[in-house]
Amino acid sequence: MAGGADAVRKQIASRLRESAGVKEEIARKSVGEIKAIAELIIGAYRNGGKVVLFGNGGSAADAQHIAAELVGKFLLKRQAFPAIALTTNTSILTSIANDDSYDEVFSRQVAALVTERDVVIGISTSGDSVNVVKAVEMAKQRGAKTVGLTGGKGGKLAEVADLVLTVPSRSTPRIQEAHITVGHIICEIVEKVLAEST
Repeated sequence: MAGGADAVRKQIASRLRESAGVKEEIARKSVGEIKAIAELIIGAYRNGGKVVLFGNGGSAADAQHIAAELVGKFLLKRQAFPAIALTTNTSILTSIANDDSYDEVFSRQVAALVTERDVVIGISTSGDSVNVVKAVEMAKQRGAKTVGLTGGKGGKLAEVADLVLTVPSRSTPRIQEAHITVGHIICEIVEKVLAEST
């Protein structure tokens, strides 16, 4: 029993160090990309645009989480920033998936909602989620600026998005943990800059 408890403690410590190590690598190599994404969003908001986000599974949760931080608040009391997660309307998602294809659930919404003033953020740990890639491609057709949050080698998403943050890991949990950390940092920068300029 004691030996089993010790193994669990080691597992917990190992996973925490693994997660921290991934974030340290991002701090060494990807600060510029994070800054560029934040600046893209700031520019969109100053130009009357919005942020549109989407992903599947845990990435859907991240899309909703980041949208909530922008619309509500992150750390500061300030005006609401327009952000939409395309993962929340079950009637839209299920009708498109049923009548057409699950591959189109985000691209169809992008076609309806996105303009050239907007920033579109597709989130996929592998970078190869077909519905995410198709939606980013549609956003580019609509003239929007596009961002990919991905992991591993970046997949197809890294090839099509204007700006890409690729988490240096092949572990889905570690990639997702890094995505929401990066999302929080971006929200903090956007909020601080825009709050100070109003």
